[in-house]
Amino acid sequence: MRLTVIGTGYLGAVHAACMAESGHDVLGVDVDPARIGALTAARPPFYEPGLADLLWRGAEAGRLRFTTSLAQAAGFADTHFVCVGTPQQPASGAADLSHVEAAVDALTSSQRLGTDGGTLLIGKSTVPVGTADRLARRLRATAANADVAWNPEFLREGSAVHDTLRPERIVAGVRSAHAEARLREIYAPLLAAGVPFISTDTATAELVKLASNAFLATKISFINAMAEVCDAVAADVTTLARAMGADPRIGPRFLTPGLGFGGGCLPKDIRAFVARAEELGLAESVAFLREVDEINQRQRRRTVGLAERLVGGSFENRCVAVLGAAFKPGSDDVRDSPALAVADAVRRRGAEVRVHDPEAIDAARAAHPELQFALDVNKVCEQADVVLHLTDWPQYRALDPAALAEVVRIPTVVDARHSLDPVAWSRAGWTLCAPGRPRLCPPHAEDGVVGPPH
Repeated sequence: MRLTVIGTGYLGAVHAACMAESGHDVLGVDVDPARIGALTAARPPFYEPGLADLLWRGAEAGRLRFTTSLAQAAGFADTHFVCVGTPQQPASGAADLSHVEAAVDALTSSQRLGTDGGTLLIGKSTVPVGTADRLARRLRATAANADVAWNPEFLREGSAVHDTLRPERIVAGVRSAHAEARLREIYAPLLAAGVPFISTDTATAELVKLASNAFLATKISFINAMAEVCDAVAADVTTLARAMGADPRIGPRFLTPGLGFGGGCLPKDIRAFVARAEELGLAESVAFLREVDEINQRQRRRTVGLAERLVGGSFENRCVAVLGAAFKPGSDDVRDSPALAVADAVRRRGAEVRVHDPEAIDAARAAHPELQFALDVNKVCEQADVVLHLTDWPQYRALDPAALAEVVRIPTVVDARHSLDPVAWSRAGWTLCAPGRPRLCPPHAEDGVVGPPH
């Protein structure tokens, strides 16, 4: 089939490349000429494993092209995936739909839209419930032979190519049998491979994405709330999580204690969900999500407090090494990064802060030019008074703690991601502390983190 993908940010670039890989003829559209130039040259404008190879194969096969012209897109195909961003509005937390609306309006301005067999706009962006119906009314005011469907994305940064080509399910919110048939045709190779296809109305499809993200965020915040309890009673949150996760009704995924969630999806999506629910008069139904958000933010403050105690109660004239800048491993995305939030908070309290990350240095430097960055872990850790492990890259788990101990001034590490081997680091002379594991830490009673006497 001939398809367009409108918006070639993280979601759109991956979707366009994967649709071409599936055999479709795809035209990607974006208003950013620099991004279009990079994608045309098979250079992803962000880090995502496997994407560069897909871009190159799609271009070589003649199935993948990019343009800045929405008019060209309107004439290229009658099936258009809308993959533009829906950022958070600063004042309310609600989703900003201006990019979605602008894409629809630009398409409807083309005289060629909807003239050959019916136009279908397929939304993949995460939007408030009711958006598809509103866009359908907007679209049909100028293009009667057009319809809107919603096909939410469930991508994980760092494995987005895999998640698109081998998804766990395909959700299709449709308003007609014709729209469902077209979506089934688009995803025919995946359906033939046994991927479940869930057909529903557009409102339910919109809610599936929002409810899924809200549930995952709740699970993460729950185990971090338990880490706070563990600190108070000298219990171990990692053992608690492992025992809970062994119950098949609960499961271990997203039950890892740590610094909490960030990135461009979970934080903004739960806030937009709350804002939309409040518009519908359902504030009480989603009130718990405000606490989910607060628990998540609190982990950052608790990590800063723990690190400050470990350097003697003040960051003044202290050197702090930060391992990790991306919001998660496998990505160079620093949007709402817990690691950078902690690094910046420590800097503002008076410390010299040096940051390392395998992939996100450039993005992190652009977001926080006041921090220091280096590509060499040893240089970042040189003469550090404390090391903060804030993004769970495998490179950090592979570090030699004995060798690193020779570089720092004081061998103290805060393992905010609970993935370093405490035995190996302890044997190498380190004091390793982790929120929710008070027995690893020296005795204290400050900053809301309480451990037993050793």
